[in-house]
Amino acid sequence: MAFSIPNPTNNVQREFNKYCELGGGVRGGPARGRVQELLRSYGKRLNGLAHEETKKAFSENPGANPWHVCFAVGMVWGHFAQLTPEFIAASIRLMENWNDADLKVAKAYPLEKGTDPIEHSLRGAHVLFQKVVLPERLPDTLVGIARAQDRWLGRILGPDRPYFFGGWNSTAMFMVALFAQPELAKTHLSPPPVLPPGGPIFKGLQYLYQVGILARPPSGSELDNEGAEPGVIYENNALLSEVLKGYPDWSMIDVHSGIYLLGTKHPHADSWLERAV
Repeated sequence: MAFSIPNPTNNVQREFNKYCELGGGVRGGPARGRVQELLRSYGKRLNGLAHEETKKAFSENPGANPWHVCFAVGMVWGHFAQLTPEFIAASIRLMENWNDADLKVAKAYPLEKGTDPIEHSLRGAHVLFQKVVLPERLPDTLVGIARAQDRWLGRILGPDRPYFFGGWNSTAMFMVALFAQPELAKTHLSPPPVLPPGGPIFKGLQYLYQVGILARPPSGSELDNEGAEPGVIYENNALLSEVLKGYPDWSMIDVHSGIYLLGTKHPHADSWLERAV
């Protein structure tokens, strides 16, 4: 019996199930090339929207610390908060100068996880930005972004790790830094820098292992808020790079977004793709 994602929530999952029925790949699974093109086409499509959201956040906050902008956008993509100009602006101000007025504004835009992730994430970011020295401008090389990421992770992996700083909050702003520089992102074909893990990424990689696209399963678990484990993050990023190999004209963020859509159970995933048309 062919593998099938139960109760698919978006077109990536529906098409993936069709390819599983057709077979033609390892151990009777879907053909590798078909799956790669599926992930590539939908990943690039979703990333068109992500590029626009990043560009808008920067244009609406001129003069802001670029890392603060990236962290705020990363929170939105992690489904901690709604994407509104008010949330992004208040979050940027909080990371620079913690105050009750801006916290009230930021907490007015929660999503399904409530307001606690917003406050804990921003409070932790405010503390970390006081301790970690990052370049004044976003580095325009992958090596530069990787070095900045190493500094950030170095503080998070210590015993005083901020609450709610798991894999996503530890890595998402560096992914946004790539979205802010599309031409640089195109050159990102293998780690470092590393991209966020997250439950949907773990699940998507797990599906690809189950159907024979990957030779080994992802590490860790589906839980998003566990502590940042660099070994797990690097191992799963190596799997993203493995999916990319052998197929032209895509990058790590394209793979990441395609696999996110493959693994998510969010009921609005199809609407994201409609907005990305």
